[in-house]
Amino acid sequence: MEYEFTLKYKLSDKESDADALVERLAEAGCDDALVGTGQKGRIALNFIREAASAKEAIISALTDVKRVIPHARLLEVTPDFVGFSDVAEWLGVSRQNMRKLMVTHPLSFPAPLHEGSAAIWHLTVLLEWFITSAGYQVHQRLKDVAHVAMQINLTKESDLLEEPVRREVKALVV
Repeated sequence: MEYEFTLKYKLSDKESDADALVERLAEAGCDDALVGTGQKGRIALNFIREAASAKEAIISALTDVKRVIPHARLLEVTPDFVGFSDVAEWLGVSRQNMRKLMVTHPLSFPAPLHEGSAAIWHLTVLLEWFITSAGYQVHQRLKDVAHVAMQINLTKESDLLEEPVRREVKALVV
């Protein structure tokens, strides 16, 4: 089965030759990715990878990239962090329809990770709500990729937690 996802990295000073990186990535098995190098010091790889599962597809891509650019720092696996426009596009509805559902279901609609001029959610959380509460049909591959992307992003960020703070805060927020 084919899975589509993007890996975004911050490059180290040792890995600044974008053309050489693109060539090395292709040689290492990342020829199933469209590579973006538009922002200096960053690289994004949009994969369409064949695998038995979303997890296998993403983990194998992470492994391939790590082998080629070991000092690059993973910034994000997408799709994960999304706003209304992103989800509306995947579901084939308007942004206004999304907002209406949020306003008419204030108690059950998932709370965003960030509220401000732009609200941000984990895609997998929103998809699950739209499936169970609003009866939307969502392709299983999108659900699987979004779930794995969230798991990887959360794992990556958990390394920033200090253990005593994590224990104390977890008791207060869960």
